[in-house]
Amino acid sequence: MENEHRTPPSSQMLNPIMGAIAGQQIQREDEEESLAIGEIIAVVIEHRWLIAMSTTAFLILGAAWISIARPVYIADGLIQVEEKASGMSVLKDLQPLLGDSTTVSAELEILTSRMVLGRVIDKLKLDIDAYPKTFPVIGALFVRSYKGKTPADPWLNLRSYAWGGELVQVDALQVPHNALDKSLTLVAGDAGSYVLIDQDGNEVLKGQVGTRAIGKKYEIFVARLDARQGTRFVVIKQSAETAVRQLRARFAVKERGKKSGILEASLTGSDAEKIVMVLDDILNTYMRQNVEQRSAEAEKTLKFLETQLPALKKEMDTAEAAYNNYRQARGSLDLSIETQNVMQSLVEVDNQIVALKQERDELRQSFTAEHPRVQAVDQRLTRLRERRNQFDVDINRLPDTQQRVLQLARDVEVSTTLYTNLVNTSQQLKVTKAGTVGDVRILDAAAAASEPVGMKKPAVLVFSVLLGLIASLGVVWMKRSMRVVVEDPETIEIKLGLPVYATIPHSKDEEAIVKRFKGSKGPGELLAVTNPQDDAIESLRSLRTTIHFALMDTENKSLLITGSSPGLGKSFISKNLGAVLAQAGLRVVIVDADLRKGHINKEFGLRREVGISEYVAGNARIEDITKPTSVPNLWVITTGQIPPNPSEILMHLRFEGLLEQLSKQFDILIVDAPPILAVSDAAIIGRLVGATLMMARAGCHPIAELKQAVKRLNHAGVQLRGFVFNDLDTERQRYRYGYKGYVYRYSYTAKS
Repeated sequence: MENEHRTPPSSQMLNPIMGAIAGQQIQREDEEESLAIGEIIAVVIEHRWLIAMSTTAFLILGAAWISIARPVYIADGLIQVEEKASGMSVLKDLQPLLGDSTTVSAELEILTSRMVLGRVIDKLKLDIDAYPKTFPVIGALFVRSYKGKTPADPWLNLRSYAWGGELVQVDALQVPHNALDKSLTLVAGDAGSYVLIDQDGNEVLKGQVGTRAIGKKYEIFVARLDARQGTRFVVIKQSAETAVRQLRARFAVKERGKKSGILEASLTGSDAEKIVMVLDDILNTYMRQNVEQRSAEAEKTLKFLETQLPALKKEMDTAEAAYNNYRQARGSLDLSIETQNVMQSLVEVDNQIVALKQERDELRQSFTAEHPRVQAVDQRLTRLRERRNQFDVDINRLPDTQQRVLQLARDVEVSTTLYTNLVNTSQQLKVTKAGTVGDVRILDAAAAASEPVGMKKPAVLVFSVLLGLIASLGVVWMKRSMRVVVEDPETIEIKLGLPVYATIPHSKDEEAIVKRFKGSKGPGELLAVTNPQDDAIESLRSLRTTIHFALMDTENKSLLITGSSPGLGKSFISKNLGAVLAQAGLRVVIVDADLRKGHINKEFGLRREVGISEYVAGNARIEDITKPTSVPNLWVITTGQIPPNPSEILMHLRFEGLLEQLSKQFDILIVDAPPILAVSDAAIIGRLVGATLMMARAGCHPIAELKQAVKRLNHAGVQLRGFVFNDLDTERQRYRYGYKGYVYRYSYTAKS
């Protein structure tokens, strides 16, 4: 029974295991996150000079833009758009004859129409663009900064350019159609003369300031010209479409507040005074066209009314005569109060019917009978006629005398009221036609701000810096994404499953040695001799210990060092590793087996001749080719003369016998072989040595290249022991891995 309530042993064991796994996963995620951040920092540090130069370049461009760019000002003004009021309250029913009330959307379109803007362009000559020609890029800065009263002296004697103080005013310009929107050149002469040159460089006319100059197809009037002789100006006659399009691009109108009827107009430009003048003219032109439109509508309606007035006057006279004659014949007749009320209502209905008929006649001049507005009027007429018929029923119940008097009185009242109202309306339309009434008014005249719009100078500089940073980081990351290379030895161990025996950090001292002896014919220097405390040499000492254990289980105490491609530092490792082994008391010989490009002889100040080639050919003994160096216990065998068939020499039995004898005579034999992916020499030699190591250099190989090199060796029957990872940037790794870097350096020296 007790066992039924116990937790199974398996469950008890599973809980801590799952907890440990979860903890490991969390730790791994934290490590990956820190690695990603470290990688970013490392990349930035690695390309810091590129980032700095790019940012500086963008900062300079930003400062140049601030100096060169023309300031942009903005002018604005307010317009109120009112609904069309009749102004004719005496005849409200005739309001539809004057059109619908104004809509803001329609006025917005009118403001930006060619009708309005075209008038402004013609009046202010905005289709003529004339300005001095300045030196590219910096010339405009000189012109804006010049404060003199006379034209400035030319810079570097460039007299054709304007340098400040130049001015041209062109009041009229006519060009052929094919020259519209094209640049013409006006060259200033002496004593106010000038020459106009077309886009092909042909002289089209000569002229004098203040007089109209006429050529074959050209005509120009220059009102003012202040410039040195030889100064060039650009003159452009724009087409109507181009001028309107350019003005419209700088002009904006929007309603301030929904259904407020207040329109805000704005205009941008580099000249604050000019944009105020242009915007003022746009507003005034718009208001004038509004008045003209109202006047035209009033004139149209007035003509219609004038055609109706004679007929109404005749009807009124006829009605009055009939009413007076009937009263004279029957004597004085008075209507009852009830009959007077019926008559008053009847008169109102009849007046409404007449007004609607007139409105329908007006609408039929523009619309068909099926138009909604015409049909709406017809519906109202139908309802009024039904009401009129009801009045007729009531009137038929009256005595005959009362009916007749009522009919005559109604005719007089209707005709008189209608005629009087039309006469009053006609007088008011005459006032409107005179152009004194409009639906819009200017609330705020155009005014420009004293400061230019756009980004301020500090903001431009900050934006330039940010843009430079973004651009440089984008370039860096693009380079990284296009060339994925091995950056750390851990990648090799994970992807290839092979150990990395040693990680050699980048040595600045070795870099200095290479630069110092580049091109020199004298002997080089060994880093292991000149600076044995260098971090790279310390790493080679660690490799020395690893090699000792790696060769313990082999009879042949020989080591092959190769790589996937040239330029990996293979010779650096071979010669310095040999020196480190020799300093430990071992007899070491380095064999330069790169019969194509071997150069270890130069490092030790030895001649290439009398080496492997001579020995294999039978022209030298092993004692002749084994050459001592300045490092005790270290010998070198050079390549000899470069043969035409390196692979055949390495496959020769005498070369195999050479390696066997050397491995017996020396404690360690180091063979420096060519890259495995370039030639097959390393695969040939690899079968003859005790162990093979491959070089890899930080930031030089894609992992696929190393995989292919390992595969090439395996196919040749060569078992690769591992890698030596060269030229690691320890500073970069420090940022990338934090305190988990691969290379640690501690100082441990004897005290004196």
